[in-house]
Amino acid sequence: MPTLSVNSRSVTGTGLNKLRQQGILPGVVYGHGVTPLNIGVDKIAFTKVYRQTGESSLLDLVINSGKPVKVLIQEVQYHPRTEQPVHVDFHQVRMDERLTAEIPLKFIGEPKAVKELGGVLLKNLDHLKVECLPSDLVHEIEVDVTELAVLEQSLHVKDISLPPGLKLLTALDDIVTTVVAPRTEAELEQIKSEVKEDVSQVEKVEAEKETSEEISTVDKKQ
Repeated sequence: MPTLSVNSRSVTGTGLNKLRQQGILPGVVYGHGVTPLNIGVDKIAFTKVYRQTGESSLLDLVINSGKPVKVLIQEVQYHPRTEQPVHVDFHQVRMDERLTAEIPLKFIGEPKAVKELGGVLLKNLDHLKVECLPSDLVHEIEVDVTELAVLEQSLHVKDISLPPGLKLLTALDDIVTTVVAPRTEAELEQIKSEVKEDVSQVEKVEAEKETSEEISTVDKKQ
């Protein structure tokens, strides 16, 4: 199980920007029966561990060189322009207490309808919501799409085999993925036009926002 060392911090508010410039990512540790604790973690070390665990695998968190505690990375907040992490929430768990989690889906194989009929695989869900004990958490759930053999064929949540210990909370009839017919050139041109219009509107709105205002939303949590 990955291990990550962190230290408690007293710096809050506008002082967090200086921490970030020093390569320290501010965060908080909380959980059922746990007093919330503000912490700081080396950004490079955090990024390495986050690639391994995502938000659905346990890790050992060592606070101030103390005894490790089991946590999940509950949420990572990013700067909207630089896309760099600016804050992280750790959820300390009890191994005897059930929790809810969102497990990412890993699609494997190539649908026959894509390979033989030129179809396009549309993914409607990228995770499943489950309830389980922390010890039953898995990093991802594999979804084999090979047997999607005809156009407009769908795979539903009820078609997925879950690992032991997971109780499904996502609706069984929700569509996970569908193979659709390829779009015509006219349809593609229409989509490109709509995307350009949407992007121009977004850029206009973003230009009116100040970076200080964007970061302050995160800092107010501290």
